[in-house]
Amino acid sequence: MSTYPVPLSAILAHHARQAPSRSALVQDGVAVSYGELDVRSNRRARLLAAHGVGQGDFVTVALPNGLEFYETIFSLWKLGAIPNIVAARLARPEMEAIVDLVRPKLFIGTPPSTEVAALPAGSVPTDAHSADVLPLVISPHWKAMTSGGSTGRPKVIVDAMPAAWDPTEGFLNQRPGDTILNPGPLYHNAPFHCITMGMFVGATIIEMGRFDPLRALELIEAHQVNWVTMVPTMMQRIWRLGPDALSRFTLPSLRMVLHMAAPCAPWLKEAWIDWLGADRVWEYYGTTEGTGSTIISGTDWLAHRCSVGRVRDGYAVKILDAEGQECPVGEVGEVFFRPQGGAGSTYHYLGSEARRIGEWEAPGDLGSLDGDGYLYLSDRRNDLIISGGANIYPQEVEAALDAHQGVRSSAAIGLPDEEWGARVHAIVQPVEGVALDESALLAFLAERLTRYKLPKQIEFTNEPLRDEAGKVRRAALRQARLGDPIDPEGKA
Repeated sequence: MSTYPVPLSAILAHHARQAPSRSALVQDGVAVSYGELDVRSNRRARLLAAHGVGQGDFVTVALPNGLEFYETIFSLWKLGAIPNIVAARLARPEMEAIVDLVRPKLFIGTPPSTEVAALPAGSVPTDAHSADVLPLVISPHWKAMTSGGSTGRPKVIVDAMPAAWDPTEGFLNQRPGDTILNPGPLYHNAPFHCITMGMFVGATIIEMGRFDPLRALELIEAHQVNWVTMVPTMMQRIWRLGPDALSRFTLPSLRMVLHMAAPCAPWLKEAWIDWLGADRVWEYYGTTEGTGSTIISGTDWLAHRCSVGRVRDGYAVKILDAEGQECPVGEVGEVFFRPQGGAGSTYHYLGSEARRIGEWEAPGDLGSLDGDGYLYLSDRRNDLIISGGANIYPQEVEAALDAHQGVRSSAAIGLPDEEWGARVHAIVQPVEGVALDESALLAFLAERLTRYKLPKQIEFTNEPLRDEAGKVRRAALRQARLGDPIDPEGKA
């Protein structure tokens, strides 16, 4: 970061001065300029201040994507408060657990109980709430995101970075003044982080509200979008539109498609590279905790197939075995990261403890490094299936399933087996209107997987298996089929 980071409380005004006519946000054809968003968030900040919100206070935000969400986030930074973002429709027990951890000064949205001080969604500032500039203040933590983690119990990840940013420094190849499409739910860290960072450098955000594959392409072309982040589920839904629909779009303005947050099947990655070109398809892997991350271009991916890239500047990575010893090149072990500032320098938890060995911290993934330092992920540590002494990675089974044209989504879990210890159980959501046959699907898999990795049973469901961020909660799926509670290590 350069020598002059701008407090996030003043960053809208900064961009309004630099480019008065530039739109900060466009949704459903309605544009809001940086100057207008600055004024609106000033008024909303005074509304929140009237409810007791001040510097250093946590405020839980349970709002859908939209202008009110953006106004609220920037108004909290104007007060020096800490936004704690949650899904607006989160199940009540999980919402209660988060509120119990955070103890927010205010809950914006529908609270889990009447005991929580709340401001309902749709609340509008009145003429009594001035639009004048507020005193300059910096929140001690620019965000506090929530995560269910592998155990299903919520935790809150409080970012160590104060609320200030260099408005000339783009995040992950974003550039000042870009036009950026947001297809994702802002209560997930990846879209929240990327979209707000885009606004920190004066980007125009095209907000979808809710993802639709054809509409995403239409918006990219109509608004000449330069940068977009997606999860593989979105990429697959776009690809399933078929060649006739895709041939209508060349997307010449699109400089970068960055996918993250979930594994991408190799066939899908190759399809997008063939369609858009390797220089436009990138992948990012990292932690909400900010302990480490990697990035890889499509060109490098073709040379290091299935890698998630090399560690970014400012971080280090290594692979450790069960005894905490460093694994040789090519051997699968647990991934550990170390940020430049050392353990605990990038965040702290509410409701959880970090898994550390000295200065090294584990995000919970298994993987390996090649001789050039490229990282290859295998799966989550707690999701590994050990059958007859052999390691089976659910991600590999799911990638093979998802390659079938009739499969919309899939999940592979391990269930107890008297003979093998565990067996692979596949859960498949077919494409709407497609009737899948178990034996035919198994024959399809037999051409792509070693025999011992084949599912012993395939269960079909019409229920979505992944959330809007493309994540699958295998522990919860396994628990539902066993009826057992999840233990503290996340294993049923």
